[in-house]
Amino acid sequence: MNIHEYQAKAVLRTYGVAVPEGAVAFDPEEAVRVAERFGGKAVVKAQIHAGGRGKAGGVKLAKSLDEVREYARELIGKTLITHQTGPEGKVVKRLLIETLSDIQKEYYLGVVVDRQTGSVVIMASEEGGMEIEEVAAHSPEKIFREVVDPAVGLRPFQARRLAYAIRIPAALINKAAGFMMALYKAFVDMDCSIAEINPLVVTNDGQVMALDAKLNFDSNALYRHKDIVELRDIDEEEPIEIEASKFDLTYIKLNGNIGCMVNGAGLAMATMDTIKHFGGEPANFLDVGGGATEEKVTAAFKIILSDPAVKGILVNIFGGIMKCDVIANGVVAAARQVGLDRPLVVRLEGTNVDLGKQILGQSGLAIVAADSLAQAAQKMVELVK
Repeated sequence: MNIHEYQAKAVLRTYGVAVPEGAVAFDPEEAVRVAERFGGKAVVKAQIHAGGRGKAGGVKLAKSLDEVREYARELIGKTLITHQTGPEGKVVKRLLIETLSDIQKEYYLGVVVDRQTGSVVIMASEEGGMEIEEVAAHSPEKIFREVVDPAVGLRPFQARRLAYAIRIPAALINKAAGFMMALYKAFVDMDCSIAEINPLVVTNDGQVMALDAKLNFDSNALYRHKDIVELRDIDEEEPIEIEASKFDLTYIKLNGNIGCMVNGAGLAMATMDTIKHFGGEPANFLDVGGGATEEKVTAAFKIILSDPAVKGILVNIFGGIMKCDVIANGVVAAARQVGLDRPLVVRLEGTNVDLGKQILGQSGLAIVAADSLAQAAQKMVELVK
């Protein structure tokens, strides 16, 4: 789950992470009232769930209240297109109005879960303000890492070592280390999947603060953080993904034309890979889970078909906890309700597979059966083409 920059800064502030003074605004006059606190000079920042806002014209430096009002009017309602939004962009509905910072130097700081080490890793670079992928491509030697032992957490000497490595001014080493320690604590306490500060800045008056902040949270841990759930902005999410979440379906929209309904994340990934292997493009990732009911399967089927880009559907189910006859009944029920008019390929294997195939065969629907994943993917790609 993602939240906006101003929300992330509010969370970090409670952990002692230094951030500029600021507040959210939903209209130009509210933006002006916030900027009045700073004497009229402020940064006006579009709030959307995507990076690259500055390059897309979503960050403005205002030197007067009139400019704050002008920029707010320009940005609210504007569709920002960045490298993370895709060509459709995202509509700006709120702004962060912040005091100007007297920046001396920008740095990068990120906290992530590293699957290779099975630990949290702190990454830092003196190349602040740039995408970390760009830094890795042209200056990998400028990225420094500290692997954190989960039993003891981030140690002060590790934080200081990072601060020295990215050449924080000597007088501010301890302050920078304290910043990192606070950020790590927030990351762990709030079950984050990413905590990114880009840029982390040193100011001319000796402050170390987060000029920008991005927090992503592990959705599987949100039951422990009702306050974070309340920060969810569904306007920033795909409507179809919101609908899927109501039925506890794991759904991610993609750009292809072959809809996928699979049980199990690993099998879903394998299904998408196999589709691509045979020259097709998956339209979605959809995991119905291991204990789905007929109602849940029917909802999943309808959600896939609600995407106009879908030209055919591949159902790939391994019946372990999930029973093949339940899937078959759900597929038949959904196909009849929506009036299926696109190719449907179904591959079933596992518990009650014969019963499931019988249900499909007696449905009277134009369902193409397959005995293996490769055969199912190949047939689906041929039918769509």
